[in-house]
Amino acid sequence: MLTLSAKFRQSFPIVHAMAKRRISDFEGFQKVLNNAKSIIVLTGAGISSESGIPTFRGEGGWWKTYRSADLATPQAFQSNPALVWEFYNYRRHVALNTHPNNAHKALSEYEKKCKSEGHHLAIITQNVDGLHKRAGSENIIELHGNLFKTICTNMSFRDPNVKDDSLPVVMKEDLPKCKKCNSLVRPYIVWFGENLDHEVLRKSSMDNLLYEH
Repeated sequence: MLTLSAKFRQSFPIVHAMAKRRISDFEGFQKVLNNAKSIIVLTGAGISSESGIPTFRGEGGWWKTYRSADLATPQAFQSNPALVWEFYNYRRHVALNTHPNNAHKALSEYEKKCKSEGHHLAIITQNVDGLHKRAGSENIIELHGNLFKTICTNMSFRDPNVKDDSLPVVMKEDLPKCKKCNSLVRPYIVWFGENLDHEVLRKSSMDNLLYEH
């Protein structure tokens, strides 16, 4: 969980004071928002569920006879990479056949408004579906990766693959390989039990978001 830095508290006393207590009135929140020079928006599964993206909890937490969470691990990929790739091809298909909803669009429009007024808005999201980008947002940090990128299991080479909407039953001999070293590639996703990418963490640090733009 990100914490407010000392520099942030000193530079944004109004926002910090409001952050200490729950903002229950819309006018108070709007005042804080209008006075803020830098705004950070955190989003998770809830914003994309309105577009029809299943979550890992409830009914959306199952794929075929498997729990989705059981396939989102390094161990699952090592044991059966073909099955994991089939699962992620399904997730890509779902994401590509949904659309950004009003919340995604509102954040995109507000980012443009902030930019035109010399302010700064950043979105830090746990989602991997790419809907913020498709809505038009630009300053996005994807904490958990992106369904439409791959990463080499050997040399960490990353490659975008934004147009793949196939739903094949993946055979082991047909698994995608790295363009540079021919090693097996995997979805560019932070799986359960893995650490967040160091560069992503650096970009999402409070000081970097507020002072390096």
